Amino acid sequence: MGVAALASCDSSRLAPRKTSVTPAARPAALVPPPAPKPAPKPAGPSAASQSLIDYYARVQNDLLVRGLLRTDGGGPDTVFTDTMLIRNFEQIALAEEYERGAGLKPSSGSPSAVKKWTKPIRMTVEFGKGVAQDQIPQDTARVSAYAARLSRVTGHPIQMVDRGANFHVLFMSEDDRAQIAPRVQQLVPDVNPSALSLFDNLPRSIHCLVIAFSDTPDGYDYGQAIAIIRSEHPELLRRSCIHEEIAQGLGLGNDDPRARPSIFNDDDEFALLTTHDEMLLKILYDPRLRPGMTREQARPVVVEQAAALAQ
Repeated sequence: MGVAALASCDSSRLAPRKTSVTPAARPAALVPPPAPKPAPKPAGPSAASQSLIDYYARVQNDLLVRGLLRTDGGGPDTVFTDTMLIRNFEQIALAEEYERGAGLKPSSGSPSAVKKWTKPIRMTVEFGKGVAQDQIPQDTARVSAYAARLSRVTGHPIQMVDRGANFHVLFMSEDDRAQIAPRVQQLVPDVNPSALSLFDNLPRSIHCLVIAFSDTPDGYDYGQAIAIIRSEHPELLRRSCIHEEIAQGLGLGNDDPRARPSIFNDDDEFALLTTHDEMLLKILYDPRLRPGMTREQARPVVVEQAAALAQ
């Protein structure tokens, strides 16, 4: 049986095999431009970072469902007296949350001393490479606004700078973990090894932290501070970290379960700095309170200020 049909793109026998005519060049206007290369897609978070994003989203949702992470600053249900303000100040400003130079080892609860800045605070923000780009302008603006608020409250000079900072707020993802300790050591070359080791295996239960350094050995006058905030936090938890860690870096270094309404309380009832907390800062930055003063030495000023503020 013969072939019914066959199609091919072979050359015709009638077509010339060669030609001596050189075809004209195609007009430039008709030459199609090269196709643009597709923009590289930004790398997303690693599995470890995504796991933290999911975890902290659940944490925030759980706290909100329980009526915590309040942003109202308190109200009729959180009335406090000058006596309560004195007690809270002494527990939050004149005690330590962790033992000095011992990493995350809880403090024994023994009295400490007044800790504060006497030099102007020059604050800056830094972001790890793993931080989502849309978070950067948002968090920069929040830190800047909060620094201005703290300066008004305390009467202490606090300003945002691009260079020469002494208070660094670092937003870092889990994917930036390896860069945290070297950056801290670069900022504070003589940092205590136990403080530096914190960043090698930071548990997820630590949402954020701040380390403040004195200009003198075992001193109480702050000269350098570094806050670390996990970028995996959802928006409200990130704002909460900004408020608590920067305020703690000013000298309110402890938490107390009786402090209310306050962010210096591990029950997470309040997410943002309250009027009560502003009063604590006003007392701390009374110029009569000097770094290193004991509870007994500070008490007359604390009592006087609390009576005036809580009336």
